[in-house]
This record gives sequence, C-alpha cells and structure tokens, in this order.
Amino acid sequence: MPAVLEFEAITKEYRSPFRRRTLRALDGFTLRVEAGEIFGFLGPNGAGKTTAIHLAMGFMRASSGFGRMLNRPFGDPTARRRVGFLAENVALYHRPATRLVRFYGGLNGMGGRYLRARTREVLERVHLGAQAGRNVGKFSRGMLQRVGLAQALVNDPDLLILDEPTSALDPESRVSVRELLLDFRAHGKTVFLSSHLLSEVELVCDRVAVLHRGRIARMGRTTELLESRDESQVVARNIAPADFPGAQAQNGSVTFSVLASAQRATLERIWALGGEVLSVNPRRRSLEEVFLEVTSDKSQAPS
Repeated sequence: MPAVLEFEAITKEYRSPFRRRTLRALDGFTLRVEAGEIFGFLGPNGAGKTTAIHLAMGFMRASSGFGRMLNRPFGDPTARRRVGFLAENVALYHRPATRLVRFYGGLNGMGGRYLRARTREVLERVHLGAQAGRNVGKFSRGMLQRVGLAQALVNDPDLLILDEPTSALDPESRVSVRELLLDFRAHGKTVFLSSHLLSEVELVCDRVAVLHRGRIARMGRTTELLESRDESQVVARNIAPADFPGAQAQNGSVTFSVLASAQRATLERIWALGGEVLSVNPRRRSLEEVFLEVTSDKSQAPS
C-alpha cells in the first residue's frame, strides 16, 4: 500500500541574495507516513519542520530529492483537495465564521447543500456553532485556532496536516481536539501532527519522528521510544524505602528505578531482606526526556 506522505532524500537550501551564505534546512530528509496513523513530527525551533510541511503542501520546491502526498507529487492540485491543512500562525479573512469556512470549502471544489451542511458540522465539532455568525476578526486567539481547524476539516480530508494545532487552546479545548484526532484516525484517516506540546503528542500519536538540524534523529512507535532499555522500574513490598535510593512508598508497596546492569543484584537484595518482588518492567520515560536526549548533542550538525 503506498504511503500517504513520503519524503525521499530531500534537501532544501535557502540562499541569501545579499550574503554569500546557504542555509540547509533539510539534509537528505527521508520519512514515510502510513495510512490510518497519527504521526507526531517533533523538533526544536529551526530543525526544519515547517520547511518539510511547506514542501509537502507545494508552497516551495526542494533543492533535491522527491516527495509524494496521497501518491501524487508534492503540490499536485488533485491531492491537495484531499488534504486539510492548518498552519502554525493562523491568518484568516475577517468575515463571519460560517462564510469563512464555506469560502475554504469552495476552494476545494465543494458547494451547495453539502458544503452548507459540512460547515455547520465542523463548526459544531470545534464548539463554535453558537459563534458561527460572528466575524472572526473579533475572535480570541484560541477561537481563531478552532475556526482554523474547522476550515481544515470542512472538505472531509483523507490526510490532515496540523502545525501546532493546540498551542493557543485551553485544557478543555485540547481534550476536545485530542478526541477529534482519535475519531479521525478511527475512520481510517491519517494525521501528520507537528507540535511542541509533547504531552499531547505522547497521548495520541502512534509513531513519532524527531527532526534535528534537518535530519531524522530518532523515529519509532511511541510506546517503544518511551521504554527505557537501560533502566527498570521495580515494585516490591515488605521492604523499607530507605534501603533503596530514590524509592517511594505507596499503598503498601515500594517503587524505585534500577539500572539494567544492577537489576539481578537488586532483586537478590530484596529477597535477602525478606521482601517480595511484585513487578519488574522497563522504566517508562516521558517524551520530553526522549526529545532532550536526542536534541542535546549540538555537534551533530548537517554538512
């Protein structure tokens, strides 16, 4: 089955007309996003994330390499009509929300009763049904973010590309967007999500890629990336927390982490103290820990 979104050895360079310098935003960038997954696209500022998204949308061309979206070359208009896109910085025409969403639906070849019904549906979905007649120029930043998401959804896309979709939202709205993305995936559709809110990415994404200095620094299934290979979490009872560094007592048991190299000796010590081992599992890290681990080495700069 062809990938929904594919970057193949793409390099993108920006040249300054005034200085004899070249900035390489992407360097041999290769990535494949499969149908029916929520894919998290992470990286520090300046890593090349927005450049990659703009290439996929056809806003610019790669210096070298090749890419496909929905099995068509980047920028192909027939593929673009099957994509919903929300940019990081939402800039919308100042008109009532209903007219605005209809306008963007019309750009995707929609019209008539179907467009009117879809407009009502997506505005309700982002909790703006009661504000549909208001001019978006009077909306708060969070409301603008939500109407931007509505315009990305109005054409019922097969692929949703979102650049920082929850950055301006309150916690309740973030939960609503999270549920929307999970429902979108449940219908067999694909989400490509770029975000700095790592806790949100951790909750919804099937796979994650970390971009650093224009290259993929780490990629894999979210559950696998968050499992530490070097440390285990031990849960035991009938021992004193003071006997093990960093141990915490809770509900009659004691929990602590131990290096893999010391795991056997630690378990033997628990038994020698008369304790009982309840469980030993790989320690679950946060996505923030993985992100910082991958991007902290500044010496790995692209050539």
